[in-house]
Amino acid sequence: MPPSSATPPDAIQLLTPWTQDVERDCPLPEYPRPQLQRARWQNLNGIWDFAITERTAPPPETFPHEILVPFPIESHLSGVAAPLAPEDQASYRRTFEAPDLAANERLLLHFGGVDWETRVFVNGTDVGVHQGGFDPFHFDITDALVPGQPQELCVRVWDPTDRGPQPIGKQCLYPGLIRYTAVSGIWQTVWLEPVSPSRINGVDGKASLQRRTVTVDLHLHGVRAGDHVEVRLLAGEQLIASKQAPAASAHSVCTLSVPHLHPWSPEDPFLYDLDVQLHRDGETLDQVRSYLGAREISVGRDADGHLRLLLNGAPRFHLGLLDQGWWPDGLYTAPTDEALAFDIEATRRMGFDTIRKHVKVEPARWYWHADRLGVLVWQDMPCPAFDLKPMIEQMGEGLSPEEMKFPLHVTPETEAAYRRELDAMITALSPFPSVVIWVAFNEAWGQFDTDAILEGLAERDPTRLINGPSGWEDTGTGAIRDYHVYQREAEFPPADPRRPTVYGEFGGLKLEVPNHTTGQRGWGYETSETPGGFERRYEELIELVGELKRRGLAGAIYTQTTDVETEWNGLLSYDRNVFKIAPDRLAKLHRSLTDPASRSR
Repeated sequence: MPPSSATPPDAIQLLTPWTQDVERDCPLPEYPRPQLQRARWQNLNGIWDFAITERTAPPPETFPHEILVPFPIESHLSGVAAPLAPEDQASYRRTFEAPDLAANERLLLHFGGVDWETRVFVNGTDVGVHQGGFDPFHFDITDALVPGQPQELCVRVWDPTDRGPQPIGKQCLYPGLIRYTAVSGIWQTVWLEPVSPSRINGVDGKASLQRRTVTVDLHLHGVRAGDHVEVRLLAGEQLIASKQAPAASAHSVCTLSVPHLHPWSPEDPFLYDLDVQLHRDGETLDQVRSYLGAREISVGRDADGHLRLLLNGAPRFHLGLLDQGWWPDGLYTAPTDEALAFDIEATRRMGFDTIRKHVKVEPARWYWHADRLGVLVWQDMPCPAFDLKPMIEQMGEGLSPEEMKFPLHVTPETEAAYRRELDAMITALSPFPSVVIWVAFNEAWGQFDTDAILEGLAERDPTRLINGPSGWEDTGTGAIRDYHVYQREAEFPPADPRRPTVYGEFGGLKLEVPNHTTGQRGWGYETSETPGGFERRYEELIELVGELKRRGLAGAIYTQTTDVETEWNGLLSYDRNVFKIAPDRLAKLHRSLTDPASRSR
């Protein structure tokens, strides 16, 4: 927890190296869904008409403003850069040319992410409503199309932010301390996709190195008796294995035998391609491309008897960064795909092999970059709004987090929204091999029904580890014992007899980088006045982590990747222009923790 004297960000606008690369005609033009690709699609990003009205008002007749989709309303890149109040509603409008559809084809309208309640109209027809700030969704808009004319698309969005019951992560209407500028509206790519009425809706490939198999779970739509799927596993252009399976219901499973699987790891992030086809009476109804990485994550003991995190059967120390995923120009949305990949590339350059994605879910392409670049991802579930006051008061009394009492009560509405969006997150991110750990709760923020939720996650997804509550309010459930230890790193806790011990957060050293902050005043858990002092103190922490590793510490997540608004404890400046310590110097410091030869020591 930070001190209570931090101030909210002021109006200083930072630009990133990619701000000027944003194409207004079609920002973020890349295919948005790497795990389920079809050849035909149409990107709808770009300039839309825009208006803000009272939530209870009828749809606006005029749209006096423009907004650049898919950047959040509050962001600089949107062109609006204004807050959306909980009592207001945002309205978007644009026209598009519908693609030519073959007989019986359907047209799906996709949204990668919209915060939070979205209602969509096509040519005045209400085609659906969705609640959720982080999950992709779509509507079938075929029946609302009008032949021979441009189609009108209107989107209305309501977002109560921290006045509502829904998961929000670090957003706040009045940001400061560890909470940041609110994000509302469309913040991921909007796109069209012509599809067959009988089609493949989801592909989730998992490998078993022990059984030497690849199992592909397929979610299907509109299938009937006699249909079948064909799954082909490829390494580049080389066919490795293929198999057919019946496809008479909405769920089909196809298991392929692969005697010589190529394991995925950060050092060798090898990815297999998947080609999946749906057939009926000799006709191909649908064809998609996907991919998978062959990796196994588990817990076991090393030669010294310490419980470790195992990757592909071998002990591996997870050395990572707490990654908030915030941008000074786009807030939730990176300005370009190159920018989206940069934080992962920088993490690897600095010698880390792990990212804890902190109470935010990224666009699908972020996880594809993590898969191909080779990084282990601890994925947090975004939390609902949380009250910092009890924590600050107890810190003022000199209590450590483990000694504090936290109100864990949530309303039925908060609980329902959490469960719904947790399910959506697991479904959306399950196919990505880089995601190796689910983090359901962080520091008691909105925590409830802990044992049942963690046990349910473990049962649902045995291919990943479930972190016990990250930070405190641990109940003994989950596969990992996770501590947050700012300025207490040396107070190594007793070993848990069943679970490896990790530092889910540590460090948080502050170093101001003049002319690269958004505010006049920032904070950190510990302050360094000079770059040299910052580097020496960081080196001391890494040496301490190395000593604790020898005593049984299984992983450590440093806070954090970049500065964010008034939180100045990143290894990079908020605008990504400055590394506070040279990446090659950091990589050298980290080598004793991450080299394969050192992993079991």
